[in-house]
Amino acid sequence: MWETSWPAVAAIVLYGINNFLDAIFVGYLINTKALAAVGMAYPLSQIVLGFGRLVGTGAGAAVSMWIGENRQDKLYNLFGSFNFLCIFFSLLCTIPAYIFAHELMAMMGAKGELQIIAVEYFRVTLIGTIFWIYGLALNMLVRAEGKMKTAAMMIAVGLVIDIILKPIFISTFGMGVSGAAWATNCGMLIYSLLGFYYYAKGKSSFKTNWKSISFDQTIGKKILKLGLPEMILSVMGVVQSIIIFNAIARYGTENDISFFTVLNRFFLFLLTPLFGLMRGLQPVVGINFGAGQFDRARKFLKTYIIAGIAILLPFFLIALIFPKQLIGLMLPGYVVNDNQINDFRLFFSVLPLLPITVLALSYYPAVNDSKKASFLVFLRQLILYIPLMLILPYYFGVKSIYWGSALIELTVGIITFFLLNNYKLKLKKA
Repeated sequence: MWETSWPAVAAIVLYGINNFLDAIFVGYLINTKALAAVGMAYPLSQIVLGFGRLVGTGAGAAVSMWIGENRQDKLYNLFGSFNFLCIFFSLLCTIPAYIFAHELMAMMGAKGELQIIAVEYFRVTLIGTIFWIYGLALNMLVRAEGKMKTAAMMIAVGLVIDIILKPIFISTFGMGVSGAAWATNCGMLIYSLLGFYYYAKGKSSFKTNWKSISFDQTIGKKILKLGLPEMILSVMGVVQSIIIFNAIARYGTENDISFFTVLNRFFLFLLTPLFGLMRGLQPVVGINFGAGQFDRARKFLKTYIIAGIAILLPFFLIALIFPKQLIGLMLPGYVVNDNQINDFRLFFSVLPLLPITVLALSYYPAVNDSKKASFLVFLRQLILYIPLMLILPYYFGVKSIYWGSALIELTVGIITFFLLNNYKLKLKKA
């Protein structure tokens, strides 16, 4: 667990710090209106990463199982379908989203100057779509081999470049919010090139035809099936954000939007160690499952969940004890009231439960059972989150977003625990 996870945790924490610093740079170097605009555009840009996760998670889970089963033929032919899907989804995202950027931002609840700034940021991120998708998907393939240190170094280089360029593009070149987006695009370009270099130089643990662009129906379906839960999670997360931002815009103020943006960014930052564990869990479970070592696969899951709780505990305590200082760090000059401090604490109160939910989403595809992961995503987003976030703010105002979210996470965490506790593994060849 230590060998496979600490590099992934370190790299994804750096990614979380990057998102955190992104908000700080925009908030400090521009203004809170720009921060609110970026906050409203950010969830839609995550659809791009959702397609990267779809291809990366699906291909990565397949690679881990095929390594365990010693299926060299499948491993060699993987890249034809992998490359095809990355290019296809890049075009699918970029063209319609760029054309309808104004309508998409209006759908998020942005109006007037806020909408103009959000569109500016969003369209620049779309220009780098192919690098966002390829960079993430290639890195997830490297992790699927168990080469976490190599994958972490690729992430680190790309993100350091992003962090260095942000203040230069925003302030020195006077590019505003588009400068923040261009910096991220540059980081993603480097990220992608490092992944291609790894496979082009034959550094992977299996032989592969990395230049191929030819869709194999069997391999392509396998990638899509195993990666679908991650994609559903990303899309449903965007729908959730649309509903929440519209509710805040309708029942709250621009300050409420900025406050939620800060809270949401910090929440995602605290989840980054879990995402690192999630990436470390997938190859060890997948390879052991492919080799028929079912007991080891389950033991890894339990070990990772315990580690996740231990890692989150200090962050959880800091969030509860110092909420005012954390909010002030990202929103300079913002006057936070006692109700918002209570909302902040309530929103983070279920943090220790999240390792169970998050790691289950990595575990089920790794054991060739993506239906369970899809069920959990639909339960959280479609059955609980979206209906409640439509209803609660109407009756109870903006405050209900925070206590409603905590209640949903509690419910999903308990259900996931019982599902995992009663789950029996069996080998499903494909």
